[in-house]
Amino acid sequence: MATEALRSQVGKKWQDAFARLNHGEPGISGLMTFSQAWALLTDFVRPKDLNDPAPPNEYNMELVKHAFDLVSQCRRLPVMLEAFLDDVRQYFYLIKRDVDQYMEQYEASLDPEIISALVYRLFKWFNAWLPIVDLGQTIRTAYTLNFQTQLFAILPPSFVSGFKAYCASTLPPFDPEVPQKTLSGEIWDIFEILGLLDRYESVIASVGYEHIETYVLSTCTGKWETAMLPELRNWMSHKIVPWMLMMYARGAATNDDAVAMLASVGSRFDFHMTKTLCDLRTQEIFDIIIDFPESSPALEDLKECLQRVDQRAALVKSLRKANHKRLLHPGADTKLILSQYVATIKCMRIIDPPGVLLFKVADPIRRYLRERPDTIRSIVANLVGDEDTGDSLVDDNEPPQPLHQVEIEDYSDPNWEPEPIDAGPNFRANKHTDVLGTLVSIYDSNDLFIKELQILLAQRLLAITDGNTEKVERERRNIEILKIRFGEAALQVCEVMLKDMTDSKRIDGHVQSQMASIVHPTIISKHFWPMLGSDEIIMPGQFQTYQEQYAKEFSTFKPDKRLRWLPHLGAVHLELLLEDRTLEVDVPPLEAAFIELFSEKNVWCMDELMTRVGPISKSAALKALLTWVDKGVLKEEGDGSFKLLEVAETVQPVDPSRLAVVEEQGPTVSPAQQHQAEQMRVYWKFIEGMLTNLTALPLERIQAMLHFAPGYDQTIEQLSTFMDAARREKLVDVREGLWRLTKS
Repeated sequence: MATEALRSQVGKKWQDAFARLNHGEPGISGLMTFSQAWALLTDFVRPKDLNDPAPPNEYNMELVKHAFDLVSQCRRLPVMLEAFLDDVRQYFYLIKRDVDQYMEQYEASLDPEIISALVYRLFKWFNAWLPIVDLGQTIRTAYTLNFQTQLFAILPPSFVSGFKAYCASTLPPFDPEVPQKTLSGEIWDIFEILGLLDRYESVIASVGYEHIETYVLSTCTGKWETAMLPELRNWMSHKIVPWMLMMYARGAATNDDAVAMLASVGSRFDFHMTKTLCDLRTQEIFDIIIDFPESSPALEDLKECLQRVDQRAALVKSLRKANHKRLLHPGADTKLILSQYVATIKCMRIIDPPGVLLFKVADPIRRYLRERPDTIRSIVANLVGDEDTGDSLVDDNEPPQPLHQVEIEDYSDPNWEPEPIDAGPNFRANKHTDVLGTLVSIYDSNDLFIKELQILLAQRLLAITDGNTEKVERERRNIEILKIRFGEAALQVCEVMLKDMTDSKRIDGHVQSQMASIVHPTIISKHFWPMLGSDEIIMPGQFQTYQEQYAKEFSTFKPDKRLRWLPHLGAVHLELLLEDRTLEVDVPPLEAAFIELFSEKNVWCMDELMTRVGPISKSAALKALLTWVDKGVLKEEGDGSFKLLEVAETVQPVDPSRLAVVEEQGPTVSPAQQHQAEQMRVYWKFIEGMLTNLTALPLERIQAMLHFAPGYDQTIEQLSTFMDAARREKLVDVREGLWRLTKS
């Protein structure tokens, strides 16, 4: 049971409440007055149906204000607010009915203007139910929150796409000839009042992002010859910023206020524009490199984008994937791969001057080129200025630098900077500032390049005819430049070869002064030139006479030396006098030897010709004879013999599959790998004996033991190349770094 004190306290509170409601009037007249005020006020704030054709009730605003004051004095305003909000929830079906009608129309037509009409209708509902200002800000704020909550609950899922479509329709069109839609700040204010801006902020931002992406892709794809970032930022400032002002800075009173309000969102939009361009250029990077240097502006854009957007790893991944798919495969020519690699070096220098990205991108290319047998020859051909190609791997404007410079960190340099954070552990050791240095560093040793350089120089010098001193001097200039790169000692053999060319011209001049001869040989030193083939062609008739006469006069001038002719490397200018025609041709010595024999008799069989000329293969003999058949000088008989045509006849053209003539690019000289392999074959018996006695050895142990062999001076890289060749011939096998003889 309640105590006396509790009953007294409850009774006192009841009396106070009654007195407050009754206003101290006699009886219950005060309660009746409060009841009338409550009924008037609740009817006044009760939601109305805008679709009801009946005119709305008219109220005496003085009575309404008096009733509100009375309810407020009686502390019953919270109760009345709760009742009002409950009425709003109950009558919200009226708004849902309108929403459903508008959304049905939108889903049928997908016209974003229907969404605009729906928003204006919702705002009309909101204003119709909004309590008057005199009722106080508290009730208006509570109503707004309640209205927004109820509204979000009835909006269908399709409203989001419709709202997004309407926002997109307010953006400026891409086509300058299409008039831009007039923007009104009123609807954006309505969006904010109804809470749509806060609720769909991400949707609105996505509209801006997608618009920027579409514009960047449509205007920048494939356009690499012009810097696009300035143009894009100009477009953003003139087209996107006004749209952003309507959405994010409507309340700005001054330009400074607008800039402050747009600082955050503007930075996000600029970042997205930069990222989109960066993604596009990352996808196009392989083609951009192909188009270099015309694509330099695109590389500058990409460099700036990477400074803003951290997508260096994505760029490396994209370029490595494109290289693997489009470049590093057997169908690509080695010269093409080298050209693309050099272009990659130059492009990566623009994008990332420290060279970290180049180091990561180049590794697969370098490993693939190392496995190609003609890589060294292609690089060396560019070093000496290969005339067959219009493009050069080495930039003439880039000053030559010695290879393998030792880089020492100067920590006292005030401009010293540490390695980039994403640099690998071997980054410093593999960094080269020179394109040629980067190419040569594909291999661990320069010896292969020096050997190939000697062979290629021999080919080019021996191909010079008529004593062309200008070409010899050009080769001399090339060697002088290459001395800077490879050093004086490495190119001493090349110096001897060049000296032989000068001495050869001087000796030939002396011989010609003593005895005029149509023979003009190039006289070279036996021990300083690469191995030049060993075909022993015996030049018949007048050719042999001219050789003997020249050799006799040479021995008179140089008694301590004798000439050893290499006729298969020469070229012969012939004038053929036939009964009905005269032909002037330049042919290799074997073709000249064969046609000389036809001066003795008109019909020869191929075996007789081969016996007279010397030990040559049937394929070489057939090729030489078919050359004359193709020129209409000889005719092939059915019994395998050939007949001289003193009078021209109609001869069937030679089948190309039989002729199989391949125009040679100068004298046939063994490539560096073959030359080196022939030297290493001398030591195969030593290697075979080691592996027979010791079963299995690592490459380093084989190299160490070979140093005991007389005259062995090969590097471990050269030994590795030879062992790989032996493995391909199935002479040896390697497992876990140990080499073994293959079991027969």
